Amino acid sequence: MNYIWKTRKMIKDLALEQVVGHHHALGTSITLQIFGTQDRSLLQKSFDLIDHYEDLLTVNRDESEVMDINHAAGDHPVQVSSAVYGLVKLAVEQSRENFGFNALIGPVVKLWHIGFKGAHVPKDEEIKDKMLLINPFKVVLNDQDQSVFLKMKGMELDLGGIAKGWIADRIRDLWLAYGVEAGIINLGGNILLVGDSPKRANHQWTIGVQDPKEPRGDNITSVMVPQCSAVTSGTYERYLIVDGHKYHHLIDPRTGYPVKTDLAGVTTFTRTSVEAEIECKRLFFAGHPMKGWHDNADRIGAIFVYNDEHVEYDNFNN
Repeated sequence: MNYIWKTRKMIKDLALEQVVGHHHALGTSITLQIFGTQDRSLLQKSFDLIDHYEDLLTVNRDESEVMDINHAAGDHPVQVSSAVYGLVKLAVEQSRENFGFNALIGPVVKLWHIGFKGAHVPKDEEIKDKMLLINPFKVVLNDQDQSVFLKMKGMELDLGGIAKGWIADRIRDLWLAYGVEAGIINLGGNILLVGDSPKRANHQWTIGVQDPKEPRGDNITSVMVPQCSAVTSGTYERYLIVDGHKYHHLIDPRTGYPVKTDLAGVTTFTRTSVEAEIECKRLFFAGHPMKGWHDNADRIGAIFVYNDEHVEYDNFNN
């Protein structure tokens, strides 16, 4: 077999070269950066993958596999693809732990509608009625059929609380299959760092943590981390003020009201992005560092930013 070798100009510091692509999906602005190449083809493959999963998981359009489940609530089980079933199962199992994350919270969130036109403080009776529809133990999961059944009419499944993290992990899988050594996946502030940073001898990445009282992009602190995902939950982006009282958009499924906390935001750093999504909510609803939380090797650390702007580091030497 004859091989034809192409002679081309040597690219200086190719490891530092990067291709950057921008996309809008999942209701947010997406930026992907791949280091060590000038080939942009993988960016488009990544955007196509994001669009594919959005088509399966969205609840912002009338048709998707998740909406098929919702439309059949109280009537019959719905069979879904293995990827969707796996994510639904993870979301329901985490919801059953009752630490604050609940993939069925939609009916209560829609009642408040905070951050959107028509936002208001509902009556207690209205909240109690909707709370009947958010019980994760009223979801029937059938592993053999890959089917999901919401037992009560009016129940709604929404994977928005963990879907971005899960999709980010799938993009990383794609990149690793194509041999990417380093890159940054940014799904609207949900960050996944792939490989070692080519910019520093210690291979660490620098991540900034949002200042809750300043415009997006203004950081209150920063940390250096190995490859990991960083996800933030905070009260500062959407809220409602009524009679001088401020109601933020993070509804506690245990009460039906915005969670009471001194936290402005918490950022978690974990090996996978879907875990960062889950653990971010766990720590936010706890309202403070949890003893033994970082005993898990996949949990790198967390940063807590309080309403008075003081910062607390968990498992970081700052």
